[in-house]
Amino acid sequence: RRRTMDPSKSDRKERAEPIANLPFAPEIQIRPLLGIPKRVKLTDDWYKAIMTVRLRAHHLLCMLTYVGKGYSPAFVENYEVIATRLSAGEEIELVAGPDDICGPLTADPEAHCHGASVIERDRAAADAVARLIGSPLPPGARITPSAALIARLRKTFATGEIRAACSGCEWSGLCDSVADGGYLGVRVAP
Repeated sequence: RRRTMDPSKSDRKERAEPIANLPFAPEIQIRPLLGIPKRVKLTDDWYKAIMTVRLRAHHLLCMLTYVGKGYSPAFVENYEVIATRLSAGEEIELVAGPDDICGPLTADPEAHCHGASVIERDRAAADAVARLIGSPLPPGARITPSAALIARLRKTFATGEIRAACSGCEWSGLCDSVADGGYLGVRVAP
């Protein structure tokens, strides 16, 4: 028995638009169904917004020693994705309060990410990193995690110069070990 094809389907000469041709073009083609212009430049504000990692200030320090350990499997899985994005050089936007790393914890109103001690940790971390880079770091500030910046942060983290924010943190011992061990196994690439 021979199948017959619906002529309305066989006559179509439509082709799907490529989503991205990044190696060959500085633009991404996006289907009009999304309500976004057909051709969008990588420098457009909306693209920068979706390709930005939102971090609270103390996570600028945590990312230096992250080795795949965390509060829960969901937290670790989320952090792995963020570590990959940071390693690729995605821009960081500082935020006040819970951020992209906190995501899996925020549903619990008792989660420490909502606590006053963490807000103080953010303030101390922002002050320390701002002194190091010579630029203020209020919420909304943007930082590119270049290899040079990560190396500089790790060097001063290992010496303790920017670790005041870590006082009282339950992960401090692990971070000490990672820094003392030369940052072996860290997930955010230098």
